[in-house]
Amino acid sequence: MERAGAASGPAGVYDRATIALHWLTAEIVLGLWLVGQFLEDLVPKGSLRAGIWSAHFDFGFVLAALIVALPLWRRIGGRHLPDANAGPLHALAKATHVGLYLLLAVTVGLGIANAFVHGAHLFGALALPQVGDPAWRRSLTHWHGLAANILMALALFHAVAALIHHYLWHDAVLRRMLPRRS
Repeated sequence: MERAGAASGPAGVYDRATIALHWLTAEIVLGLWLVGQFLEDLVPKGSLRAGIWSAHFDFGFVLAALIVALPLWRRIGGRHLPDANAGPLHALAKATHVGLYLLLAVTVGLGIANAFVHGAHLFGALALPQVGDPAWRRSLTHWHGLAANILMALALFHAVAALIHHYLWHDAVLRRMLPRRS
């Protein structure tokens, strides 16, 4: 069922904006998680590591904008497709999506709090005021990392479910969200 005003395109697939926002969010989340997991072990202290952490903060704020834009777009302009499944699989899919959005919000919220406690610089120009007790850094970093790890585990479950739909059940669930070739 497509709403009036939704972007046109082949039936049975999401509109280009929804697809682009989905995959951009996934790429940024994965990139941020990889930096958070491995930067300290792979890059020695110095200006390179500081620059990468600065980019981590920058992309975290970009991710915050995306997690607002995607549901907003889906509500006001995105194509709405019929549910792919019914019953318990539908409930599991809905719960997974709600969990992904909640974990994105919690992870980004903790990251933004951490950026303010650090007094981070954004996009090379904007200095965030240092707010809060610097002793909170370790605790915020811990909770931010834990939320990110749980998010990645749920995202992996989401991706595996899409692959099961595609390769085992041979349905169109994954193709609904794949970018179309021109």
